[in-house]
Amino acid sequence: MSLVRLKIKGISYSQTQNGAYALILNEVEGDRKLPIVIGAFEAQSIAIALEKEIKPPRPLTHDLFKNFADRFQIVVKQVIIHKLVDGVFYSSIISERDGVEEIIDARTSDAIALALRFNAPIFTYKTILDKAGIFLKFSTKEEEEKEDDSIVVDEILQEGETVEIESGAEAHGYRELSLEELHKELDKAVANEDYEKAAKLRDEISKRK
Repeated sequence: MSLVRLKIKGISYSQTQNGAYALILNEVEGDRKLPIVIGAFEAQSIAIALEKEIKPPRPLTHDLFKNFADRFQIVVKQVIIHKLVDGVFYSSIISERDGVEEIIDARTSDAIALALRFNAPIFTYKTILDKAGIFLKFSTKEEEEKEDDSIVVDEILQEGETVEIESGAEAHGYRELSLEELHKELDKAVANEDYEKAAKLRDEISKRK
């Protein structure tokens, strides 16, 4: 079976299903997206790994795993989403130490959070993308900018269809703040270890640049 390389397109959340987030993976050489429902903690961990400027004062679980692996010279070479059963994705982490390769079973959200920290590529099989991949389209750029990310996730969870989303969570409530105020709120959020809020603030700051 042929492997298809994926990249992270975006993360968003659901207003109707508490704690439900959607991670959107995009095939590198194509237009199909692979939507995966993940938990709040994993969503925050992935968002922090994507937002390089957010530095937690203490290591998160996935950061701790990375530090542990570095100490013992363990390298994550790649992540493969290898199975889809009843809507649940199964993944493997391909790691290596002293030239010996090991395959470790993992939840897809954990595997991707680690792949980001190790700069490891993410793959899936073509058969899985054929089965679960979707095409996301916009009619105009204006519609893209107005799209509510929470609606995006609800459509993924309920209908299996969505529209493309940008990296980072929605920034409603922050658009009235100045850049200086946004940076102050970002510093406070990181100090309080509120990484979900920090990711939203970082996303709004990025849009202003």
